[in-house]
Amino acid sequence: MKDFLRFIRFSHTVFALPFALGAMFVAAGGLPTLRVVLGVLAAMVFARTAAMTFNRLADWEIDRRNPRTAGRHRLASRPVAIAACVFSSAGFVLSAWWLNPLCLALSPVALGIVFFYSLTKRFTHFAQFFLGLALATAPVGAWLAVTGVFALAPLVLAVAVLLWVAGFDLIYATQDYEVDLSEGLRSMVVLLGVPGALRLAVWLHAAAFLGLAAFGFAAGLGRFYFSSLAIVLAALAYEHIEARRGDVESINRAFFQANTVVGIAFVAGTLLDRLA
Repeated sequence: MKDFLRFIRFSHTVFALPFALGAMFVAAGGLPTLRVVLGVLAAMVFARTAAMTFNRLADWEIDRRNPRTAGRHRLASRPVAIAACVFSSAGFVLSAWWLNPLCLALSPVALGIVFFYSLTKRFTHFAQFFLGLALATAPVGAWLAVTGVFALAPLVLAVAVLLWVAGFDLIYATQDYEVDLSEGLRSMVVLLGVPGALRLAVWLHAAAFLGLAAFGFAAGLGRFYFSSLAIVLAALAYEHIEARRGDVESINRAFFQANTVVGIAFVAGTLLDRLA
């Protein structure tokens, strides 16, 4: 189990989950019912596991040729990955059914989006934005789980998440610049080069920060939420300072530590605002 969790990078669940939880708290005006909480958590875990196992299967041979990812195939076999992908996909659909009819109806669309991302580097330089779109479905889905209807606020939040994810994945993808070039893969890093990609990441995160502020206004949030944005801004600034060092350790700190703080600050701000 430990190897499988490393195989799907389960620790990276902390990126999308806080935004789903925050949207859920705002939509519910505080703490939702236990049924909704359990349904959203199950849907998030199943969706991410399905997406990551599909990604590993799609990139199996590419990952084996990449020095950074060459050991992944030793953590789980292809049959295990296929079984996990099928099981998790079914679990996600059942979780959506448990929540409400709209979530169930949209569950195949959500799975299609998160699966499609894994194929995008083969034909478009906008792969990072497709990853952002995949994670942006989380807050919209959580909002629908509570209310059963679309609204402006979660869509604004989804745009902010899309920009935030695209920005930090640009930073992370700089590690694979040479490999992507040799494999004929496409990304914004390949298109712009490492310096250009890092500059674009700054602008994307600036826009994402404004999007988070816009979500606060659209959702009618108050001082606790907007105070948490100061922490978000500091974490994003730290991320880019570390990323510009260019070494693997700094990039990993920028990627994981800073974005974990962003997620925690966001979910804490939304919960405190709704409970105050």
